[in-house]
Amino acid sequence: MPVITCIEDLRRIYERRTPRMFYDYVETGSWTEQTFRENTCDFQDIYLRQRVAVDMSGRTTASTMIGEEVAMPVALAPVGLTGMQCADGEIKAARAAEKFGVPFTLSTMSICSIEDVAAHTSRPFWMQVYTLKDSDFMQRLFDRAREAKCSAAMITVDLQVLGQRHKDLKNGLSAPPKLTAKSVADMMTKVQWGLGMLGTKRRFFGNIVGHAKGVTDPSSLSSWTAEAFDEALDWDRIREFRKMWDGKLIIKGIMDPRDAREALNVGADAIIVSNHGGRQLDGALSAIRALPAILDAVGDKIEVHLDSGIRSGQDVLKALAMGARGTYIGRAFVYGLGAMGEEGVTKALEVIHKELDVSMALCGRQDVKTLDRDILMIPKGFEGDWT
Repeated sequence: MPVITCIEDLRRIYERRTPRMFYDYVETGSWTEQTFRENTCDFQDIYLRQRVAVDMSGRTTASTMIGEEVAMPVALAPVGLTGMQCADGEIKAARAAEKFGVPFTLSTMSICSIEDVAAHTSRPFWMQVYTLKDSDFMQRLFDRAREAKCSAAMITVDLQVLGQRHKDLKNGLSAPPKLTAKSVADMMTKVQWGLGMLGTKRRFFGNIVGHAKGVTDPSSLSSWTAEAFDEALDWDRIREFRKMWDGKLIIKGIMDPRDAREALNVGADAIIVSNHGGRQLDGALSAIRALPAILDAVGDKIEVHLDSGIRSGQDVLKALAMGARGTYIGRAFVYGLGAMGEEGVTKALEVIHKELDVSMALCGRQDVKTLDRDILMIPKGFEGDWT
């Protein structure tokens, strides 16, 4: 087994072992990919303040996210097509998260269904939903999540229209993958992935096929998907979703203080500062640069979490010290999943946890809940001095 010391080690293995269309699906952004790149590199502009001769014993990274105890304030973000990165991928990722003691979020566009994941785990997970036109499907989706004992629903609000991701179009991304000369030649070199897929029956969008009206097989899915997303979405529509779900609610995709205030008024328990990993509006601010203004607007009234760009424990540390109450990893855990299955997801969590713990200690802190801006050196104008 190779020695894994950082998330980049997992990414390199993942690239070798996963078909190109699914690797590109994860490792890409929209249009020029400016926001995708800056989500990660902007963390490097924030420096840590080292302290010495401070008691660093008895450290803890334990915290809470929306009232749930977590081993560290890092949740697995919803990632569509996770079951195409590795056979039964959502189940494997959920199991790893459960054993580690962090939340797992299942995407509506998952390969394994809500019921699949619930049957293979014992800890409640979170369910992510899109803002779709079909109210009947949405109500039944919330009802299925409730029956599966999901402890929170997460509404993604930044996908009214789909940002163009050039590589997905060129690769003909689909689930299951379309069999072309190019895709077959590529998949033939991914033996471990192929054997896994041959050994599972889960190769379609399990939350949609057989559940949405008129979607009885994969061939009818594409037309449904093209019409499903609600371009007319507004906050009143989100209030309708809130009435469909009476449990904890997280709203994902907030990048502007005005939208943060609207999410607060809807009755959300938390918001996630996120630009969809740079996959929607290219040329938008990175999530970490957008975070301070949103915290200033609503941070004492609602939990503010951060997603997009986290690849290390130091990224987690910086986000928490800036004021976020929780963070999310998407690509980082998928790298592990595609590289080594469930074991790889566990390894990704271990890598991030160790770096968070050690870096926190070297900043002179014992408890992740005490982190604040005093451990950071943030450049003036980090959010930008815009006109």
